[in-house]
Amino acid sequence: MICFCAERFPWRRIWQNPGEFLMSGSADMAFRALLYRRPTEPQTLAVKFGSQIFAIRLRRHRRARRYTLRIHPSDREAILTMPPRGTLADAKDFAQRHGAWIAARLGRLPKAAPFHPGTLVPLRGTDHKIVHRAATRGTVWTEIRDSGERIICVAGEHEHIDRRVHDFLKREARKDLQKAAGHYALELGVKVKRISIRDQSSRWGSCTSAGSLSFSWRLILSPPYVLDYLAAHEVGHLVEMNHSARFWKVVAKACPHTERAKSWLDTHGNDLHRYGITD
Repeated sequence: MICFCAERFPWRRIWQNPGEFLMSGSADMAFRALLYRRPTEPQTLAVKFGSQIFAIRLRRHRRARRYTLRIHPSDREAILTMPPRGTLADAKDFAQRHGAWIAARLGRLPKAAPFHPGTLVPLRGTDHKIVHRAATRGTVWTEIRDSGERIICVAGEHEHIDRRVHDFLKREARKDLQKAAGHYALELGVKVKRISIRDQSSRWGSCTSAGSLSFSWRLILSPPYVLDYLAAHEVGHLVEMNHSARFWKVVAKACPHTERAKSWLDTHGNDLHRYGITD
């Protein structure tokens, strides 16, 4: 007979047949997780379509009910999500059967715009050219030339340009979003606890019931009314934590350019993901 030490396995045991037992509560869930655990799995698998070979990133999710594919616009790769009991063989078969979809979606991604000297960056919706000022003290700032051209000046060594531009844009995004979120919080009579700036690929913002808001830094590359709308949207969730008709009524009343901003995001939002990445 198999015996389990109560100190190591503190769950209630109900013996049925030899070699069988039942567990309750979180211990049962933990044990099931051990059963589903796989040996070290590859992080990617290769899928061939025509003359092209694509590296598909694998992701196993405990809540997944089926195999799904999505394109990460910033990393410019396909991600395949597997259910807990899914197999690598089935995952590869699923990806291979959708090879045409993967090739088409990756092929439609906008051309990458890395943060190099000469790249045009739409800061607050207006093109700014990155200019390297190696011999100048400082970090990153903006200027307007006599010709009217707007530029983003970056001091320091060439290898630091990408990081410094990223950091600058995140700071600008935080500044604008804090101001906009504070305005709408006051208007709607709610309190924002914290604002996080990230690089989400699946959503522009999110909100928790505790009052924590999270936004994509890429919103600073959109026109100001778009960033303003996203701030109103997430703050609106502190009034209605859903997307019901009541929620949209709250947002529309607080932010009159809601529909205009949503239309802009539908048309141009995907383009924002090409900035600051390399091919």
